[in-house]
Amino acid sequence: MSVQSMNPHFELSSDPVISQMSSMDHDQILFCSDNETGLKAIIAIHDTTLGPALGGTRMWSYKNELEALNDVLRLSRGMTFKNAISDLALGGGKAVIIGDSKTMKSEALFRRFGRFVNSLAGNYITAEDVGISPSDMVWVNKETDHVVGLPGKSGDPSPVTAFGTYMGIKACAKIRYGTDSLEGRKVLVEGVGHVGEYLVEHLRKEGAEVFVTDIHVDTVSRIVKTYGVKGVELDAVYGLDMDIYAPCALGGTINDSTLSELKCGIVAGAANNQLGIEDQHGQALLDKGILYAPDFAINAGGVINCFSEVEGLSSEWAMGKSEEIYNTIYNIVSRSEKERIPSHIIAMKMAKEKINKGPKK
Repeated sequence: MSVQSMNPHFELSSDPVISQMSSMDHDQILFCSDNETGLKAIIAIHDTTLGPALGGTRMWSYKNELEALNDVLRLSRGMTFKNAISDLALGGGKAVIIGDSKTMKSEALFRRFGRFVNSLAGNYITAEDVGISPSDMVWVNKETDHVVGLPGKSGDPSPVTAFGTYMGIKACAKIRYGTDSLEGRKVLVEGVGHVGEYLVEHLRKEGAEVFVTDIHVDTVSRIVKTYGVKGVELDAVYGLDMDIYAPCALGGTINDSTLSELKCGIVAGAANNQLGIEDQHGQALLDKGILYAPDFAINAGGVINCFSEVEGLSSEWAMGKSEEIYNTIYNIVSRSEKERIPSHIIAMKMAKEKINKGPKK
């Protein structure tokens, strides 16, 4: 593991922080700070066994730097497993920019970030994530070629992410209900940003009864009106009587508090790091008889879309590859049910086996 700081004012001094980084076995952590632009960011490269680390950049108003570090470490590790289980010649990485995406964006900030990305010499390829748009990536691209998801190329990965998630939901339904038809199924989509909205569209086309919630009330109102779905207050989410809970916002929504209320047969959504404490809450879902589609396996459509740009493949290839998420999730969840082992452990084992085999010849 290599830890770097590109600014003397952005220091780590507590042993627990170093321990946290070491525990996830990262290759490299780059701390980036630039007073002139206001940039404060962390780039985490988890593993490059199968290829360069690819993962998006998230811009979020974290409470503190430690919270941002924890997020980028978990997200980058998830990208390693996501890329491996999807049979992509990529490693895992992620970046977070600490700040308000509604007020702090500027060309100068993103260009400065692009220079940090470029300093990694291709070991890390970035793309958009929460709080970032394809147009922001254009500014990053002015300073580095190691960026994907650009307008006019593979573009916004949200439609592909949503489609893959939809396929994974259907696979879970096949196991739980004996049919992958979602007609009449009650599905709650939590978080109806880009990915969540596309997922709602797929679900409604198949005749599912859809409920939506989001921290942005105006967004919920628009989705309700556009797709004929029902809005749910945030504090009523986990007690809702539903078949499928699809978390599509930030992670950690499966935790001690929500598990006591959760009423569903399936948890399958596009959010990253859905389990608050992986082993504890993954086991709790299994004990409650709730099928869980591991996040890094079901939401791989976005990185598949980015990989298609890296390799010069078509959008049709990306959609076809994302359709394979159905079989991936079916195999993981089936093994979990048969072996009585939490599905995220099954998925991680499968991903690690692919990594240990090394790059395809």
